[in-house]
Amino acid sequence: MRSTQITIKDIARILGISPSTVSRALKDHPDINSDTKKAVNELATKLKYQPNAVALSLKNSRSNTIGVIIPEIVHYFFSSVISGIEDVASKKGFTVIICQSNESYDREVANARTLLSHRVDGILVSISKETHLFDHLTDLQDGGIPLVFFDRITPEINADQVIIDDMEASYNATRHLIEIGRKRIAHFAGPQSLIIGRDRLQGYMNALTEAGLPVDNRLIVEADTFERARTAVDKMLDAGIVPDGVFAVNDLTAIGAMQTIQKKGYKIPEEIAVVGFSDGRFSGITDPNLSSVDQHGYEMGITAAEMLFQRILSSEDEYVPEVKILKADLIVRGSSAKE
Repeated sequence: MRSTQITIKDIARILGISPSTVSRALKDHPDINSDTKKAVNELATKLKYQPNAVALSLKNSRSNTIGVIIPEIVHYFFSSVISGIEDVASKKGFTVIICQSNESYDREVANARTLLSHRVDGILVSISKETHLFDHLTDLQDGGIPLVFFDRITPEINADQVIIDDMEASYNATRHLIEIGRKRIAHFAGPQSLIIGRDRLQGYMNALTEAGLPVDNRLIVEADTFERARTAVDKMLDAGIVPDGVFAVNDLTAIGAMQTIQKKGYKIPEEIAVVGFSDGRFSGITDPNLSSVDQHGYEMGITAAEMLFQRILSSEDEYVPEVKILKADLIVRGSSAKE
């Protein structure tokens, strides 16, 4: 059952201002004007607001532990990110607790509660496909726990972020297929509820438009898993819709597409070229080897962890969140080699 204790978030909602503004007003921060300070303090008094003792305890003492919430541990990209995070944490003398949402909102909420109960000093988050509500994360922020988002982010929360330019990366992948002569390029897309899914689709469409090629909705399918890709290729080819190129939102999707394309008797890359995204270990063992966008997961993990520790070890209560954009590189292999 939710506590009836008044929180900074409640005061912020009533006054129509941000929780950080309420926090600074209560601390008599010089950046907050006198009218706002007066309104905040009067409402706090009226509602009998009391600082959260648990949050203060978390803020004023360290457990030397950080948390990580990821969608899937088995995904090569996320395991690479974790390696980077753990290397940084180890050097700082911190332990890492890793939680997996399995692409479930409910599991993600449970993960956040678990990390809170372990009194972690900060959390790194990549949101699940199902996550559309963010109270479980804003509650952590309101309790003084720093958050850093990586790869899968949300505009709903004002926090540090580490990402790649997904739109540019997908543009470059699609442009590569166009440059080797492909004109009917399919895109197996990620969920459009995620920013990365929307950005990768937009980059694909931008490349087609710039090259004067039509955007054919029959060639765009939301399929971001191995099995969904196999089903999508089956349906597409059985309907007589035959692409000469495929750009997939991730490597496992690309590999699922490759297997079914070959099973149907088409040659890769001679008849259908394929490009994936994330450049995981499987890209080097497919036949032919898979062209893919390298997201530099290990580097992302290092960067995200360093940002988090900067917040944890800083004496500043208020800061302007940063967005760090890492470069992604297209690695061309046999699946899209120029004929």
